[in-house]
Amino acid sequence: MKVVIIKYNAGNIRSVLFALERIGVKAIVTDDVNEIKTADRVIFPGVGEASSAMKYLKEKGLDKIICSLTQPVLGICLGMQLMCSYSEENNTDCLGIFNQQVKRFTDDNLKIPQIGWNNIRDLKSPLFQHINENAFMYFVHSYYVENCQNAIAKTDYITEFSAALHKNNFFAVQFHPEKSGETGQLVLENFISNLGVES
Repeated sequence: MKVVIIKYNAGNIRSVLFALERIGVKAIVTDDVNEIKTADRVIFPGVGEASSAMKYLKEKGLDKIICSLTQPVLGICLGMQLMCSYSEENNTDCLGIFNQQVKRFTDDNLKIPQIGWNNIRDLKSPLFQHINENAFMYFVHSYYVENCQNAIAKTDYITEFSAALHKNNFFAVQFHPEKSGETGQLVLENFISNLGVES
């Protein structure tokens, strides 16, 4: 199986690569259009800022490529947010795969960004096969997607929000499976092994 991690100007790609290696998967890190198109699985991770990331994707033509993919695609953290239609982070128009807006947390009492472990619930996808309700995942983020019809997992921090999304062949998680221990490893294994486009 050919697994590709999309290379763009957003950090954390290395930790995803190492997490895949731990489950016996050799992935290719690339921004080459043909390599991405011919992959069996595509991972779109990211840590960084939405507007500069979108600028880079557009300059490389990766925005159109990502939206046109028909194989299973997994967005992680910023990758999930960029798959939505709009982000409040620097007023950014995003890819529009999910017709959702990305909003900034606002609270006077709790720390922003959310950094640390949080439990996920209402798990609805083969992406979460063998993962228990209220399992803990590792989050680092200041922006979130509200609970919506595309949500396949939810959590709470300041407000209830979508911990994971699904539409057609596109899956996305706000947490970092590559930093979430054995439970996060299961998410990656499920993405590699258990998902067809019809999932």
